[in-house]
Amino acid sequence: MRLATRFPRAATFLVLAAAILTAAVAAPARHVAAAPAAAAADSIKAAHEKDRAETLEWLQSKPTSYLATILREDFGPRATLTVGRDPGNQVRIDDPAIAARHLSVTVLGDSFRVEALDPNATFRAGEDSLLRAATLAPRSIVVGRYSIRLSHQRYPALIVFDPQSPRFREYKGIQWFPVDLAYRFELPLTANPAADTVLILSTRGNQRRAVRVGWFDFKVGGKACRLEATRLLEPGVGENDFGIFFRDRTSGKDTYELGRYVDVQPLPDGRYVLDFNSAYNPACAYSEHYNCPIPPKANQLPVAIRAGEKDSHYH
Repeated sequence: MRLATRFPRAATFLVLAAAILTAAVAAPARHVAAAPAAAAADSIKAAHEKDRAETLEWLQSKPTSYLATILREDFGPRATLTVGRDPGNQVRIDDPAIAARHLSVTVLGDSFRVEALDPNATFRAGEDSLLRAATLAPRSIVVGRYSIRLSHQRYPALIVFDPQSPRFREYKGIQWFPVDLAYRFELPLTANPAADTVLILSTRGNQRRAVRVGWFDFKVGGKACRLEATRLLEPGVGENDFGIFFRDRTSGKDTYELGRYVDVQPLPDGRYVLDFNSAYNPACAYSEHYNCPIPPKANQLPVAIRAGEKDSHYH
């Protein structure tokens, strides 16, 4: 769920990995790590290394990097926020290229209505030409050199990104555990027969609703483990976008104290690849401008998962 959002190129990695697994991996036992053939293993490791190199480049310099964020404004009880250069705006961007009252953003159910206020003000949405008004799903718009994320999550907010953010000077890379395919599993999903709704706490104190989709069972070092998979009930989250938010015995030591996230990859036979080498930190590990799900108590693993992203201590 989160990888393709965090790193657009990661979607390519997921497709590549799924293709490799489908073509080259024999069906493993239910609760043990899969054992891909040597050629497939080399390809999977190479895909991980490529994704990590691209992630480093993205964090260091790209306009959507976590380090590019400069401010966040939550809507709270307000339906509309204004963006502009003057101090009277709720979202103030003190830049001559931004009009005194550049635009307004209004929450309309699961969408946003964006309207230019100044007669000469415009914005862009993706590849669109300059716009004066539009109703948009959660996404980013561009105003001058700045990107403004229209973040919903049932707790709407505007997050401003600046490609000249001073936080880029704080870049110090990312640390990962070495790729270890002993932490990659092919597993069935034990479906939740009730598909009940649960509350996921988040770092800004919100309670975010999610459907408990089911569970993944596996073993690490001979110890039985179970992870709960959920799907956030929020605009932009697809039916098959499962979130797995977890902590393990490395949390607060080698890895980020809050916990980590990992996405699963569906296979044609109905199983999923759960690869902890792709485990990543929430955006909150890098920036205070995000609202990140907190792993539930049910997803506190009794083992150390020495795979995936470590804590690089940006806070």
